[in-house]
Amino acid sequence: MTASPQRNPNFMSSRRHILRGLGTFMALPALESLGFRAFAATKAPPAAPTRMAFLYVPNGVNVAKWFPTGTGRSYEFGPSMKVLEPYRNDFSIISGLCHDKGRSNGDGGGDHARATASFLTGVQARKTAGADISLGVSVDQIAAEQIGRYTKLPSLELSTDGQRSAGRCDSGYSCAYQFNLSWRNETMPMAPEMDPRLAFERVFGVGSNGTGPDAERRKVLQKSILDAVLADANRLQQRVSSQDKAKLDEYFTAVRDIEQRIERAEKMTKSLPAGTEVPGGIPQSYREHIEVMFDLLALSFQTDSTRVATFMLAHDGSNRSFPEVGVPENHHGISHHQRDPAKLEKIAKIDEFYLRQLGYFLNKMKSIKEGTGTLLDNSMIVWGGGLSDPDRHDHSNLPIILAGGGGGSLNPGQHIALNPVEETPMTNLYLGLLERAGVKAERVGDSTGVLNAI
Repeated sequence: MTASPQRNPNFMSSRRHILRGLGTFMALPALESLGFRAFAATKAPPAAPTRMAFLYVPNGVNVAKWFPTGTGRSYEFGPSMKVLEPYRNDFSIISGLCHDKGRSNGDGGGDHARATASFLTGVQARKTAGADISLGVSVDQIAAEQIGRYTKLPSLELSTDGQRSAGRCDSGYSCAYQFNLSWRNETMPMAPEMDPRLAFERVFGVGSNGTGPDAERRKVLQKSILDAVLADANRLQQRVSSQDKAKLDEYFTAVRDIEQRIERAEKMTKSLPAGTEVPGGIPQSYREHIEVMFDLLALSFQTDSTRVATFMLAHDGSNRSFPEVGVPENHHGISHHQRDPAKLEKIAKIDEFYLRQLGYFLNKMKSIKEGTGTLLDNSMIVWGGGLSDPDRHDHSNLPIILAGGGGGSLNPGQHIALNPVEETPMTNLYLGLLERAGVKAERVGDSTGVLNAI
């Protein structure tokens, strides 16, 4: 295996520039112009850091249409996955992975809560709806503990469902298990952000959540992040090469686009009938909500604001409907398909909807140049869920995609078919990713060794 690509922990301080103004600071992407003197002696810039993202989709899949046929590089996509054909060489499909701790193991019902809870931890959740929750440290927080000190945010947690840390959800399990992917320790979930405005302020604004007098002052003045740092940005434009000017223009355009989309969502919210409870900044379209969050995630990686992120596109057991793809019924309801062809076809449509969103994110990451490659080349992205066949609440042979190049340490473009009888723990994959990110860990949850086939 290639040596760890987490090669330069001080990448941000050596190649990044911070714009400041009106109580705001804003990280910029890597600019070769500003690093010329530092690297003149070696005549080679430092390698980019490796980013890690864990993306969760709920309620299993139509396994007959999701999984590919064939193995290695000559595999053929299943019908649901054909939408990812343009990115075939940017990811691998891994079949045969299992989450044993998502199963009952004597605890009775609650597979949806356990599916989410075990996905990044590999730990059996204590069955309780009270305050005595107990799980384990998630893989993203293992990484954040060691490499998070090099960035503004040790980790970034996103969701489209919000966060719930109390109450009873699935079959006697606390809602904390079902609505949180990331866990700092056995009893402390990392609350995800669902409001794009607040997530934007966290990455680009003041403090940890964009609150405080400076944030309020800028809001009163109706200043965008770019307006607030305009003077510093103008000075920077005079110092960089024409190539870096073009990179800055592209980056500023992307930031402004996100701001405008958030503003449009807020205006639409204000026009809703009185009494409608919709948090500001959240698009009414689920697709647009996912896309703006993916854009924020890409920008947070591009500016090295964080190197570790999780995004729960929806919690397991989600009752969301998908009228935009011809599925007005709730997802969880039809996931118990009992082999009904009509329900299975609708599940396949939902699977394809989610895979299109992954394609959107991969395209965004590929479009961002970094050094001699792209942001996607320097990332490791896990996409999947804690169930395969939802009708059986099956926690084996999970639908997993591993995207990105890992800074040259991954070998994308293949179907890695593990022996399903062996039930390789999903956490073995995580150990392999941590190793490639330069993170030392003896185990993750129920891991039994490092998965090197990636």
